[in-house]
Formats: sequence, structure tokens, C-alpha cells
Amino acid sequence: MHSDVIDGVRQLSGWLRNNAWPAWLAHGIDRGRGGFFESLDLESKTCGADFRRLRVVARQTYVMAQAHRAGVPGAAGAVQIGLYFLEHHAPHPAGGYAWRFDLNHAPIDHTRDFYDHAFVLLALAGATSVVPAETIRPKALGVLNWIETFLPHPAGGYLESVPPTLPRRQNPHMHYLEALLAAYEAFGDAVFLDRAKDMIDLFVTRLFDPACGALPEFFDDALIPLRRNGAFIVEPGHHCEWVWLLHRFQALAGLSAPLAEIAAKLMAFVDRFGLDPGRGDVIDMVDSRGETLEGSGRLWPQTERLKAEFLRPNATDEKRLAAIHALLMYLRPDGLWHERRGADGVFLHAAAPASSLYHLTAAICAIEKEAVLF
Repeated sequence: MHSDVIDGVRQLSGWLRNNAWPAWLAHGIDRGRGGFFESLDLESKTCGADFRRLRVVARQTYVMAQAHRAGVPGAAGAVQIGLYFLEHHAPHPAGGYAWRFDLNHAPIDHTRDFYDHAFVLLALAGATSVVPAETIRPKALGVLNWIETFLPHPAGGYLESVPPTLPRRQNPHMHYLEALLAAYEAFGDAVFLDRAKDMIDLFVTRLFDPACGALPEFFDDALIPLRRNGAFIVEPGHHCEWVWLLHRFQALAGLSAPLAEIAAKLMAFVDRFGLDPGRGDVIDMVDSRGETLEGSGRLWPQTERLKAEFLRPNATDEKRLAAIHALLMYLRPDGLWHERRGADGVFLHAAAPASSLYHLTAAICAIEKEAVLF
């Protein structure tokens, strides 16, 4: 690996460990009431939101577990705050977890969301860096059991939520796969890997479109891609995220064909249609013919591209370095970031959402392993 790439990984790693994690430990936790703030204003580093979301609690628990694993002081206490919230405030009386809460932790939306439950499972798997796995394993198996009991859809895949909503999306299925792989690594139960294999089969046979070499975002109730004028919506960042997950699955399960070929097709689509030629970053949305629908940029697709460029079948140092530079443009020295930029390349002035720290943490920790730095 070229020295410039190694230097870039070190720069990102130093920013995460020395700037981002300490900033969110200092400003991102509501220590008085026991929770996590939804976002931080770029100047005041305060939060104006009057609610909490389950996904932010789960994601920040996962993030702080990774920070503790890296030796960051105070991170273990933040994980305990998240675990307490998940055990005492978030559970729904009919099973699963509520979706949204007021600042005193009372549920204000009782929707039980598939996407968010995937992140609860991920948080529990990550928390084994702080709490013994045997004490968390029953909770993780409970989340799995609830999903597998109440969310399977007769047409394949899973419901968006209880109560159900449309359109259906590939996105929660993707994150469920991520959580299953993490749970298998953390707890060792074969059931997690078995369900992950089911998710891979769903991806290969129902979600991925081999004719276009692309992944539809939205589906009807029968899990048929929604099209407009013959084309479906594609988010290039999710292509990159799937490349990372296909690689992780192969490493854990030892199954490859036809996953490497599909990963190559996903990234070929990104190379051709998913990058802004002037800015060099991943754009938000195109259609399956490659027409740009939203030429703006967001932080999270840059993090997913970073992982993919290190793990794609035809990885090169040139592409890795381009991904590093694209992400660095979004980051601020104070540990916050610019979440969005317009199609004109100008960053929008808005608070940094806590939910994006998950993307940054997962991406930078992943490429550290590939660069063999730590």
C-alpha cells in the first residue's frame, strides 16, 4: 500500500480518535437525563432537538463501544448510558422497541421500525467490548427473535415496520445483514450467520438487478422495484456499503461466488455514474440508466466509498487516495463535520447529526484494519 494512502489513513484515524470521539463525549451526551443528543450545532455545540430517536441511541452506543475498544477515556460510561436506555426506556410493551421519545424518555411514537431494530442488534454486539458477551447475548437473541417473528413479509424480505408502511426499501435489509454479521462475531451463535446467509440470498435473487448492475432503493409491497419512465432510483453510497458487507460475509462464511462479481458490478456503476467529476465525491442519487437525479453530496456516502475502495475486487491506491481526500473535505478540526453540500459544491451550514458518527466510526475502523496500522 502506497505511503500516501497510509498517511491518509493515519490522518483520518487521528481525527476520529483525537477530535471526533472526544468532542461527542464532551458535548453529545445528555448526562443529566441519560441519553444522546440528536445533533450538535457547528458553533455552539449544543442541540436544539426536543426528541430522541432509537437509531441514535443504538448508533451512539455502537460508536462509543468502538471508542472504548480503542482506549478512549470515558467511552465505556457512554456505552452504559446507551444500554440503560435500551433496557429501561426503549422497550415497547408489546415487544420490540419504540421509535421516538421525548427528552424525558417517554415514547412519543410507538412505531417499531425494522431499520432501527437492526441497529439495536448492532449496538448490543458492539457493547461486548464493555460488558461480557454472555450478559448481552439473551437480549441480542431476543431482538433477533422479535424481528423473525413479527417482520417477515410473505412476498420475501421484511416489513418496514409495525404497523407496515410503503414503499419497501433495501436499506433496512442491508443494515440487518450488517448487524447479523456483527452479532455472529460477538456471540458466536450459528443462527446469526444462518440469517445472514438468508439476507445474502435475498440480495442476490431479489434486490440486486444484474441487467443494470445496480441496486434499486425502493420496492412495492411484492418486492418489485419501483420504476419511473422505466428506471429505478439508485443511491451510489449504498452500492459501496454493500461491497463492504459482501466482503465481510465472504470472510466470515467462506462463500464467495457470485459475490465478488456482483461487488465488481456495483463499483463499476459507481465509477461510471456515482461520482461528481469536479468535486470528486459521491453524489446522492441517480437512476438505473445513470442519469443524475440529485447531484448534491452528503457525508455518509463518502464514508461508505472509503470502505469499498479498500475492499473492492479491483482496489487501487489511486482510488483509495481519492476516497480519503473526498472524505477529508467534509471534516472539521473540532471533531464535527459538514453533513451536506449542494450540487454547486458549497457546504450547507447545518448542525452535525449524531447518526453520522456511526458511518465515520465504521469506515475509519474498517480501513485501519486493512492498512494494518493498529
